[in-house]
Amino acid sequence: MAVIESMLDNHAADFLRNANKMSQAVKEFRDIERQVIEAAAAKAPRYVEKGLVPPRERLALLLDAGSPFLELSTLCGYLQEGDQDGSSAGGSCIAGIGYVEGARCMVMVDDYLTKGGSISPLGGDKRRRMMTIAQENKLPLIALSQSGGGNLKLTGQMFGSSGSLFAQQCRLSAAGIPQVTVVHGSATAGGAYQPGLSDYVIMIRHQSTVYLAGPPLLRAATGEIATDEEIGGAEMHAEIAGTADYLAENDADGIRIAREVVQKLGWCDRFQPLRQREFKLPRYPADDLLGIVPDDPKTPYDTREIIARLADDSDFLDFKADYDRGTVCGRITVEGRACGVIGNNSPITARGAAKAAQFIQLCEQSGTPLLFLHNTTGFLVGTEMERSGIIKHGSKLIQAVTNCSVPSISIVVGGSYGAGNYAMCGRGMDPRFMFAWPRSVVSVMGPAQAGSVLRQVAQAKMQRDGTVDEGTLDALEQDTIKTMEAQSRALANTARLWDDGMIDPRDTRAVVAMVLSICAEAQQREVNTNTFGIARL
Repeated sequence: MAVIESMLDNHAADFLRNANKMSQAVKEFRDIERQVIEAAAAKAPRYVEKGLVPPRERLALLLDAGSPFLELSTLCGYLQEGDQDGSSAGGSCIAGIGYVEGARCMVMVDDYLTKGGSISPLGGDKRRRMMTIAQENKLPLIALSQSGGGNLKLTGQMFGSSGSLFAQQCRLSAAGIPQVTVVHGSATAGGAYQPGLSDYVIMIRHQSTVYLAGPPLLRAATGEIATDEEIGGAEMHAEIAGTADYLAENDADGIRIAREVVQKLGWCDRFQPLRQREFKLPRYPADDLLGIVPDDPKTPYDTREIIARLADDSDFLDFKADYDRGTVCGRITVEGRACGVIGNNSPITARGAAKAAQFIQLCEQSGTPLLFLHNTTGFLVGTEMERSGIIKHGSKLIQAVTNCSVPSISIVVGGSYGAGNYAMCGRGMDPRFMFAWPRSVVSVMGPAQAGSVLRQVAQAKMQRDGTVDEGTLDALEQDTIKTMEAQSRALANTARLWDDGMIDPRDTRAVVAMVLSICAEAQQREVNTNTFGIARL
């Protein structure tokens, strides 16, 4: 056993300053999450009077009481797509992984209290990402549906690709992943296909309406006059059209039926239950994780200090520790589950890339999932690096990251710049799960570097034209820095779904343990695939 001996002084002034900055950042994103919930709750009473259950209460009715729930992409769309104050963050969808009748499921609850549940481009991307997670991890998908459909003001930005949501549902069904939808309200036009493409559909008497064209459009298009109930009511769909498989009396009854459907699937009987493994907690407190990453990104630190607070008993088998000290690779267990870790202590060198690529292949050989802890300015540049084959070795690392079949989990703890982001399994390399700490940065390069590069380019052009305006160059450089800083900070990145959600550093071990367990369960589970998905006949 190789226990990491921590050198961290959690009483030092630098540590306390770092911890204070990180604590403020945690509070910032938690406050935004709370603001969204409170804004929605303020609108709830008038819907409760109509007999509707608020979205988060629906979620509570669906999930097993007291069971863990990993909520994902809570800040999707924050200050994007017309969100002026952050109160619309979340993509009008509450989503995550939780337990229903003992089975792990992907759950999506339309938040009809936020912009009427209308779907923006990013909201559509969030739903698509949740479906991808469900398919990769063999999780039944439960949707509690009450949405205003696509946001008409933004439809022009999303219609061309919006059909991919339908395609994803079709692929889920064909992959043997059950989809259960409770229609709590109206589902119109394209929105009607969401329940139509589900495997199990539950509608609510005198509440659900599902149709391609509602009464006003029907009258305008054909002259036919019909009521909501006649053209698309729950009873009609249950008794005549056959679109509904189950008819519920109210919101709570619909959710009860959904739970019963999941229970009858026998999903937990389809694999050998994961045995509970004995493990020891890390030797160092999780609170230390708040102060490890320096406030100044130029200040180095040892990523092993993070690993020591994630690994069981702080036990870490360091791989090729003396070959390249800038790229850290090794093996740990988290709540008894084996995991390979790759982290950064400096830019990635040619030797570091070769080391990491070899380690990935070894983890592939042993079937060991990978955990990437991002903190890199990218690949080291310079004449010496070019002569050492940095492009060749870097390319091989990116190939290994992209093509390995074991689950990859990425956590951006510090900076993640340029091609270093790709080499550390950034969003573009499709990690199984990806999370970010609240002071992390993802960008093509540092803001100061970007400002300097654009200044030099502009200055060269001015010199060719015979006039150099230092004021204009100063303004260009400062504007670039300001823009890059705003676009690369953690809140902006998670808003654009560059990760699956921001997490408190202190929760990192629990999150990693949960997703490792989800991945292990998926690997053991057998599903009954088919060619076209289940047809609604």
